[in-house]
Amino acid sequence: MDNTKRSVAATVAFILAVVGIIATLGLSGCTERSQVSYNLSQDADNFNVRRRVTVINMRSDKVLLQMEGCLSIETDPETDELNIVAELPNGKYQKHFIYLNDWTMYTVEQIDSTKTDKYNYEFNFLPQELPGVKITSKD
Repeated sequence: MDNTKRSVAATVAFILAVVGIIATLGLSGCTERSQVSYNLSQDADNFNVRRRVTVINMRSDKVLLQMEGCLSIETDPETDELNIVAELPNGKYQKHFIYLNDWTMYTVEQIDSTKTDKYNYEFNFLPQELPGVKITSKD
């Protein structure tokens, strides 16, 4: 009976040692890069990082639209949409949906990481790439 208890104790000690080693290796995987990446993502989602989103038609290599400002960006895999939220000066928000398909892609650039005017953003359609759409101005 003593040999069985020793065997069980040795097995438990071995398992605890292995779990301890795995936990140590897992915690050491938190690098500075991953922490910085997480912090930048949080700042961007809180409208503190200026970004530029560019949607490109990959069939024609033409830029379809660009949006620039302090934006929170998320993709919805169920609807193939890019969801962009911008905060307005009055504390309200606007949400834009951009449908993505097999022939479109988007890039997101971080323009700066300093605190900027988070209420100022631009949304530019490139009308030469939108057949049947006529855009006029009141100049």
